[in-house]
Amino acid sequence: MKLNIVCCMLAACVMCSCGSRDSKVEALPSVKVVEARVSGEGVTQQYPGKVVASADANVSFKVPGTLRRVNVKEGQHVAKGQLLAELDNTDYLVQLKATEAEHAQIKAEAERVIGLYGEGATTSSLYDKARYGLEQINAKLENHRNQLAYTRIYAPYEGVVQKIYMNEGETVGAGMPVVGMLSSAAPEIEINLPAGAYAHRQQFNSFTCTFDVLPGETMTATEVCVLPQANSNQLYTMRLKLNERHEKVSPGMSTWVTITSSGVETPTVRVPATCLLQKEGKTYLFVYSAETQTVKRVPVQVARLHTDGTAEVLGEVKAGTLVVACGVHHVKDGTKVKRLAEVSKTNVGGML
Repeated sequence: MKLNIVCCMLAACVMCSCGSRDSKVEALPSVKVVEARVSGEGVTQQYPGKVVASADANVSFKVPGTLRRVNVKEGQHVAKGQLLAELDNTDYLVQLKATEAEHAQIKAEAERVIGLYGEGATTSSLYDKARYGLEQINAKLENHRNQLAYTRIYAPYEGVVQKIYMNEGETVGAGMPVVGMLSSAAPEIEINLPAGAYAHRQQFNSFTCTFDVLPGETMTATEVCVLPQANSNQLYTMRLKLNERHEKVSPGMSTWVTITSSGVETPTVRVPATCLLQKEGKTYLFVYSAETQTVKRVPVQVARLHTDGTAEVLGEVKAGTLVVACGVHHVKDGTKVKRLAEVSKTNVGGML
C-alpha cells in the first residue's frame, strides 16, 4: 500500500514537471516570419493625397475703418481685379484734401526759393530747407493718396468667394480678414513623402493621379515644390499641379498619386507593412534568427509605401533576411520566440 502511494506521488511530480515545461513553451510569444524580397528598379510608388486650390487668400484692408459695403456673396465667381469690399472713406478723403492744399502752398514757396537760388539771390541754407520741405510734403501726399486707395480691396486673382468674414457697418482693423477666396485655376495635389522617398526625389520621372469620382480615368501632374522641412509625422509635403482641368475635380477631394522613378542608387528591400514598428519617432524591423530562435530589432528607413500593403525600406536588412511580420508589438530586442508554421496550400487547417 505504501509503495502504491509513493508511486502515485512520483507520477504526480513527473506530470507537474512536464506541465511546467509545457507551460514555458506555451509562454514563448508566437510570431509569423517572412522573407524580405528584392525591390525592383524603375520603381512605381503610390501615396494618398488631397486636392487643394492652387491659391487661397483671406483678403484684408491695409487701413482700419468702418465697413461700408461688401460687393460680393459667398460662392460668387469673381474676376481678377474685381472690387470686393470698401470702407467708409470720409475721414481719409478729408485728410487727403487738407494735404493737397498744404502741398500746393509748400510747393509754390519751394519753387520760388529754388528759382531765387538759381539766380544767386538766396542762400544755400534756404534752398536746402525749401527742397527738404518739398520732399516731405510729396511723401505725405503720396501716403494719404495710398490710404484713400486702401479703403477698397480687389480680387487678387480670378476665383470663387469662399467666405465673408465681416458684415457691413462693423469696424475693421488693418489686416483683419474680410473676404476669403479660392483660385479658379487648375487645382493642385498635396502628398506626404517619407524620408527615403524625399531623399531620392530627383529621380522622380512622372506623376499620375486617380480619383474615386473619375473611375477608370488617370490625370497627369507636374511637381510644383517640396517643402524642405518634415512635419510632425516626419513626412515631407509635396505639391503637384494637375496638367489639365476637370470640372469634377475640386479642392477637398482625395486622390491616389502614382510616382514613377528611375532606379534608386541605394538598394531597398520590400516587406509587408505589418513588419514595421514605429517607436519614438523611428522605424524598426525585427530580424529572426532560426539558429537561436530569437529576434533582433534593426532600425530602417521607409523609402516607399505601396497600396498592396508592402513597404520598401533602407537599412541593414538585406533580401532573403527573415523578418517578423506579425506580432512586432509583443516582442523585444533579444526575445526568444516561437515561429508559426506556414500553412500548406494542400493542407489548409492542418487536417492531414
